[in-house]
Amino acid sequence: MPDSQAQRSAPPNPSASPRRKARTTKIVLWVIGLLVAIPAIALVILLNYDWNKARPWLNARTSEAIGRPFAINGDLSLTWEKQITGPAATWRDHIPWPHLVAKDVHVSNPEGMPARDTASVSELSFSLNPFALLRHTIQVPVLQFQSPAVDLLRKADGSNNWTFHHQEKPSPWTLDLERVVFTKGVVHVADALEKADVTADIDTLDSDPTYGVSWKLRGTFKDAPVAGGGKAGAVLSLKNQDTPFPIKAEFHSGATHVSAEGTVTRPAKLAAIDLRLKLGAPSMARLYNFTGVLLPETPAFTTEGRLIGTLDAKSSRWTYDKFKGKVGGSDIAGHLEFQTGKPRGMLTGNVVSHLLRFSDLGPIIGADSNASKTARGVAPVQPAGKVLPVEKFRTDRWKTVDVDVKYSADQIVRDKQLPITKLSTHLVMNAGVLTLNPLNFSVAGGNMVSNIKLDGSGREGKDAIKATAKVTARHLQIKQLFPTIEKMQATVGEVNGDAQLSSTGSSVATLLAGSNGEIKTLINQGSVSKLLLEEMGLNVGNIILTKMFGDKDVKLNCMATDFAVTNGLMQTRTFVVDTDEAVITADGTINLADEQLNLTLRPETKSLRIFSLRAPLHVTGPFNAPRVGIDKGVVALKAGGAVALAAVAAPAAALLPLINAGPGENSECGKLLAAARVKPVAPPPPAHAKR
Repeated sequence: MPDSQAQRSAPPNPSASPRRKARTTKIVLWVIGLLVAIPAIALVILLNYDWNKARPWLNARTSEAIGRPFAINGDLSLTWEKQITGPAATWRDHIPWPHLVAKDVHVSNPEGMPARDTASVSELSFSLNPFALLRHTIQVPVLQFQSPAVDLLRKADGSNNWTFHHQEKPSPWTLDLERVVFTKGVVHVADALEKADVTADIDTLDSDPTYGVSWKLRGTFKDAPVAGGGKAGAVLSLKNQDTPFPIKAEFHSGATHVSAEGTVTRPAKLAAIDLRLKLGAPSMARLYNFTGVLLPETPAFTTEGRLIGTLDAKSSRWTYDKFKGKVGGSDIAGHLEFQTGKPRGMLTGNVVSHLLRFSDLGPIIGADSNASKTARGVAPVQPAGKVLPVEKFRTDRWKTVDVDVKYSADQIVRDKQLPITKLSTHLVMNAGVLTLNPLNFSVAGGNMVSNIKLDGSGREGKDAIKATAKVTARHLQIKQLFPTIEKMQATVGEVNGDAQLSSTGSSVATLLAGSNGEIKTLINQGSVSKLLLEEMGLNVGNIILTKMFGDKDVKLNCMATDFAVTNGLMQTRTFVVDTDEAVITADGTINLADEQLNLTLRPETKSLRIFSLRAPLHVTGPFNAPRVGIDKGVVALKAGGAVALAAVAAPAAALLPLINAGPGENSECGKLLAAARVKPVAPPPPAHAKR
């Protein structure tokens, strides 16, 4: 016990402390050396390891992740590269980054698709920022594809090979891909739904200051050959979204041409597109297959304007701004916007024509020739001898888009010099129901205003349209109707009319064939001649006038007509024409379904002047070739207009609204109908007289 106490109380040995310090130093040096050796050894292994041995494992893990076969069939190598050198480099820049190169890479189609590649590249390479891995970020400054080949396929049932099915699991890792560089390659698209089989051959451009790659397009679309080409930037920047990615493209299919030049400023999400767009086609309706936007049937057209597109995850907005062009022989300009959405997209805008050729409106309702139909890409369905258009409206497309567009034309020209000076309409389509409210023509100093509703929603049956139309013509000046005829300039009369019709059908012909309603007109103080009727293109009227009065001018005091329309059959309720020499009445029918005329005109002389014709005239036959014949078996009654006036006494009251709107009771029309016991009232003052 005492010895132990003595040992504890003994002073420390001076030589023991240096030995412990030396031992501690050796341990620290070993630890530091080990820490340095581990990454050095790892670096040596990474530099000298044959990464091709990892290909089976990498192929299997990637195939499992993407749900389809993946294979690196060529060499897989890893090198280390410095990113920045020179005086601006920091200590981080002197640390090399891993650079992976994989050759002959293939991604195959999923199960159920043809056994071939979805995509392949001869070489894929990229560098990886090692410091970003500490932040759970996979940062790739440049992803390079050498000779890419892409084969996109969609079958008739809608299944495709570009949709990757994977489990939606939150990942702590994020991908930061800054740029994509691609070189010579090929992209093939085979789409059974859109009937497209198109191939684009991509090549590099070495000396172009703006574009780095070009492509040529070939194939078929909607069973028609397509071709085209274009250029694009070689480097697609995904990090700097303000860096414009230049694009220039041209496409044509048959007579349809599309060309665009501009930039995509947010290519990662296609969030901003700004292009100078040129369009041309045999008809605006032919663009539906390419755009999905409903446009009317028109003559051949060309337009040019600025296309601005803004896209997000839920919808997209496309603006065709300040466009100008030609439609047939008419000019066109304006602003259109298309907004995608549910349940339908929405087309809005304003369109103007400074000069509209009247015949260019014909294709909208199918009222053009079979040659014109063939030129604009539809079947030549108009039968020989048929006047009313039989081409059906494509109501199946009406429910694909809603529309709110205003259109106006400052001046309208027509072959027969009909002075329709202006046109304006507000077209609205909602859920397949189309309205033109109003459709306003400025004609010969007056107005023809229509309110038209076409219900193509399908409630009346497949392809059926339930239509209603109300048309009002007021104060059409006769002398302005025929401005090129000198003798008409002394005429002071005017034309007024009303029409109300309703029907169900699929074309103009079927709608009129089943129409119900009434049509009324009133004309006062005019002049009729063979020359005038020739100018009007009214051959039947020309024949009737010649048979009744010979080849001379006839002063027209009044003409009043009133037809009841039942199931497409127009039946006269009132038809009376008053001239200086005679009163002419008519009765009969006009069959809009069969396009047949069956009218009888009875002239009654006002004086003892000898007529060249005293017997009734029969107007019969089809619209395209009517016949005018004399009823020789009927002996003319004693001259005088009293009988004719008595014949219209009862039904003439139906024309009172037109008298009120037009000539007034002191006019020849007013006196004529007053004699038939109809008392008109004074018309309202004309619009120009109001203050």
